[in-house]
Amino acid sequence: MDNWYRIQEKTLVVDIKAVPGASKTEIAGIAENRLRIRIAAAPEDGKANAELIAFLAKKTGMAKRDIRLVLGEKNRLKTVELPQEALQPLLALIDS
Repeated sequence: MDNWYRIQEKTLVVDIKAVPGASKTEIAGIAENRLRIRIAAAPEDGKANAELIAFLAKKTGMAKRDIRLVLGEKNRLKTVELPQEALQPLLALIDS
């Protein structure tokens, strides 16, 4: 279950499966070694990516500028980088 994230040089790297077009943005568990997140935005003009970053920032207490989409700009399978300190808040969201 812990293969969906890794720490690389004090950076938290998270593999995500985004599901755009949901009624609300929320974590939907872990599937296929990816954190599954439903996104309440359409997958057009970067809206879903912006919503994903805003959601992660709000839920982890990090600034949006500290969260970087590194893979999957136009794909549902994404990889994001966050400060390492975001790991505990993220794990707490999944366990709740």
